[in-house]
Amino acid sequence: MSLQGKQKTLTQLLGVVVVMGAMAWAAVPAYNLFCKVTGFGGTTDVAETGSDVILDKTIKVRFDASKERDFPWEFKPVAHEMEIRIGETGLAFYEAYNPTDRVIAGTASYNVVPYDAGGFFTKIDCFCFEMQVLQPGERVQMPVSFYVDPEIVTDREGQYIHTITLSYTFHPADLPEEQAGLATTSTRTVN
Repeated sequence: MSLQGKQKTLTQLLGVVVVMGAMAWAAVPAYNLFCKVTGFGGTTDVAETGSDVILDKTIKVRFDASKERDFPWEFKPVAHEMEIRIGETGLAFYEAYNPTDRVIAGTASYNVVPYDAGGFFTKIDCFCFEMQVLQPGERVQMPVSFYVDPEIVTDREGQYIHTITLSYTFHPADLPEEQAGLATTSTRTVN
């Protein structure tokens, strides 16, 4: 193979590596955008206000809580389920407790099951929108307000959903030292 042929092959190989690297870099943001737009994978919608339409039909919403392994908080839903009218604004609370002698910060990831319901489950306000910080021995109730979009009853797959499970998992978060003494957020109530 000539020097010119080797250079051409090397250039093509380098181009393939660059394209593959770019695709790998863009995969996660593209998937997250896809899930947010379609509700696929249990990703919920977000709204500033409740629904304008409230139906007489009801749906059961279950609440689930977990935490990352070795995360020291206690974390649970206050009520494990509720039945609400479709389109009606629901309000649920989760309770977190820091049994340690140090300030601990955490963030919550969430999911909705069945996955087809994600696009119809709309959060208005949620503790998961921001980092939560608990002082030693602090116990808080954190609210989530939501509604189920009335369009679920006319959707091809959504019309067969009668129960939705909202799950949260808490993960540790790094807290800047200058904020370690601050433990209040606007989305929770302290007991």
